Amino acid sequence: MSQASETDPARDVVRRATALNADHGLFALKDWKAAHPGQLAIGHMPIYVPRPLLEAMDCLPVAVFGAGEKEIVRGDSYFQSYLCHIPRSTLELGLCGALRELDGMIFPAICDVIRNLSGIWKLRFPDKLACYLDVPQNFAPGLGGRFYRHELEDLARELHARGARAYDPAALSASIALYNRERRAVAELSDLRRREPWKVPASEAYLVLRASLLLPVEEATAMIRTYCGLARAEVSRSARDQARVVVVGSFCEQPPLGLVRTLEKSGCYIVDDDFVQIHRWIAGGVREDGDPLDALVAAFLGDTIDVPVRYAGDTVKGAELVRRVRAAGAQGVLFCAPSFCDPALLDQPMAVAAMEAAGIPWTSFKYAENNGQFQVIREQAGTFADSIQLWSQA
Repeated sequence: MSQASETDPARDVVRRATALNADHGLFALKDWKAAHPGQLAIGHMPIYVPRPLLEAMDCLPVAVFGAGEKEIVRGDSYFQSYLCHIPRSTLELGLCGALRELDGMIFPAICDVIRNLSGIWKLRFPDKLACYLDVPQNFAPGLGGRFYRHELEDLARELHARGARAYDPAALSASIALYNRERRAVAELSDLRRREPWKVPASEAYLVLRASLLLPVEEATAMIRTYCGLARAEVSRSARDQARVVVVGSFCEQPPLGLVRTLEKSGCYIVDDDFVQIHRWIAGGVREDGDPLDALVAAFLGDTIDVPVRYAGDTVKGAELVRRVRAAGAQGVLFCAPSFCDPALLDQPMAVAAMEAAGIPWTSFKYAENNGQFQVIREQAGTFADSIQLWSQA
């Protein structure tokens, strides 16, 4: 909050979000479980899972973001050194007992590494739920839709067998409505970032959106709306002559907060990004009438954002990114991918080709969630920001 005063009312929201994100041991979850005896807390990787279904069955979905800068000791012994950091750090959290409050973990279909992590989890924690959630590669409702509904029904049965409330269509419909409200709050915050990015530093929005994935949906929505309202009313922050950029490439292994702040300090307004994509995975919203499981399936098949971990079908890679850049009024793109991340790095050449065809400036670099030094990235991003500012004024 570099431009905010000590009396900035948004500071309390950001402080709470900061504390929640720093709580790798999930100590706050103990209070929730004490207040909700018998209910389950289910962890998941920080990418799309059907969170409305979990809450409808009285389970608290908890995003597990990895261990950040925590030293990895045991987790490294299960994976090769040339893989991304997050499977090792997530396993480290499990092995050291930091995730003991979780009653299970869901591993959505992201990549082969996460598939392997789900198998290791079953072996190391046999008394906990460990579910690999597969997703369709064919989006025909009669084939891919039927497959995905079967996956959701299997998940509901597994949760119920572990002590969750039995699946109830009415409860799921109510939960979908709550998540649609949260989605609208996220969209409101995103719109404000695009219009007045000086009022909503990307580093603050990042903290708030990450923290919201550790809370029940109604509490999360309230946090996002509160921050958005306070940021909109902020008068002590003024616009600066900074480059407007879109940051893409991160979706599972999240960037360290220091990296996001470094990009801001380098002269960039981040007006759109791929951070915490689970909030925006379903673009328009989930239908609130009819069969709620069918509604979840239809939203996944037909209203999902273009991401490397989702089969693209006949979609032209990079076309959606061009649209996002135009919609955000951005001047350039920063490709920011985790080291050794196959989905992001294999997609990047096609996205770069689309940027060059559209005449959109870009640069790229890699990171790991445990990075602590960003001077080289700051120099690179600063040079890029200066260059596109000069080009736009030429």
